[in-house]
Amino acid sequence: MSPAERNDGPWRRSWRRLYARRGARWALALLGLIMALALLVPALSPYDYAAPSWTHIFLRPSLRGGEWFGTDGLGRDLLVRVMWGCRISLLIGIAASLVSVLIGVAWGTAAGYIGGRTDGLLMRTVDVLYSVPFIPLVIVLEVLFGRNFLLVFIAIGAVSWLDIARIVRGQTLAIRSQNYIEAALALGVRTPAVIWRHVVPNLLGLVIVYATLTIPSVILFEALLSFLGLGVQAPLASLGSLVADGANEMQANPYLLLIPAAFLAAIILCLNYLGDALRDALDPRHD
Repeated sequence: MSPAERNDGPWRRSWRRLYARRGARWALALLGLIMALALLVPALSPYDYAAPSWTHIFLRPSLRGGEWFGTDGLGRDLLVRVMWGCRISLLIGIAASLVSVLIGVAWGTAAGYIGGRTDGLLMRTVDVLYSVPFIPLVIVLEVLFGRNFLLVFIAIGAVSWLDIARIVRGQTLAIRSQNYIEAALALGVRTPAVIWRHVVPNLLGLVIVYATLTIPSVILFEALLSFLGLGVQAPLASLGSLVADGANEMQANPYLLLIPAAFLAAIILCLNYLGDALRDALDPRHD
């Protein structure tokens, strides 16, 4: 490590390590391209994602005709629908991951730092929630409240924070025994301030890595629900619902399945690779 790099802060050194990985740069570029297309294509395209066109049913992908990804059984442009699907899937993935991180960090930090009966009560609650079957829970929620876009977000957020709560608790137990925590308590710093100033900053790297790895798992959750008909409902489309629709036309029109599946796989692959790269880049043992 050069003298200039030694003078850099830990975040700058972590960014250097992340950027040094060619695969991470490619993953960032591809993910950024998909997100840019998801934002721009529906706004610039003359086609609507929901309006049918009975004269353009099952058109094959063609650069000359303007239907680059073809059309579906209702004549809707698949390019626009796939980009809308990327929007919905990424929105659910990012929003549910943020909620799961906030709940999981608060829950795990409280359990690990306070300890005792509070720790036992909080972690037994996590054990009980682990035992709740996910798909029946979604079915019950839809029976009680009807099908709603927000319901998918609530159902996924109800279970996605459990893993991070366990991980944060274990890390908090290790941080609590450090000398700087004892010094802060000896100086009269109150418990909420100790958690906010000393515990949470030391969890930040772990939380960033876990949040990056949570997004693809949430997207897969949503895709599974949509594939089973329990997720995003028409005329809205997520990548999962597009894959489900394409599976019904797999033999006659395989592009309806292959194109959204390729985008789904690309997003999940990029996010998983970035999560692994961030884990290595934020590892303090590399300094």
